Amino acid sequence: MSPLPTVAKPKTWQQRICESRRGTLTVLAVTAALVIGLAYLVERPTATAAGLQAIALTGPTAGAPPKLGSPAQDFTAATVDGKKVSLSGYQGHPVWLTFGASWCAACVAEAPDIQAASEKFKARGVVVLSIFIREDATTVRDYATRVGLTYPKVADPDTRIASAYRVYGIPAHFFIDKSGILRSIKTGGLSPEQMDAALTEISR
Repeated sequence: MSPLPTVAKPKTWQQRICESRRGTLTVLAVTAALVIGLAYLVERPTATAAGLQAIALTGPTAGAPPKLGSPAQDFTAATVDGKKVSLSGYQGHPVWLTFGASWCAACVAEAPDIQAASEKFKARGVVVLSIFIREDATTVRDYATRVGLTYPKVADPDTRIASAYRVYGIPAHFFIDKSGILRSIKTGGLSPEQMDAALTEISR
């Protein structure tokens, strides 16, 4: 004689409420994760969209890290043309300190716009000083000649300057006013409009 089929007992109202709560909590958790993920992408648009190139620092991280509203850390170096420069030597001039490299695609892409901005804001006394990370002077000089960069360029083969400024990804940009105060820090490639806005701010 075959056993009678088992008939599932109807769920109690307590079980239905419990399962409904679990389902709701699961949906809320998934939704929260999506919102947090989207918020992160919104907060980090430059690094995501502009192809920020991560780098590992090898130089000593001397001094305090850069802080907005405080004096930018001074340094002395030689340009690829053999001229001695220092940040303090540009006192009285707004300075755009930009970190990049000829092997960085995003840096190469924005180089013509940096050149154009340097020419545009030259009359306001703005100085563009470009630091090329992990490259020697000959490599930087050849690259600059090839693409037509006329602003001062410094080779930083051992990341000494980049380490002092805690540059962990390039392109990286530090905008310093004529009093030597760091006004803004931007990472990733910049549009001409972003360059103009930052340079206008420090050259008022």
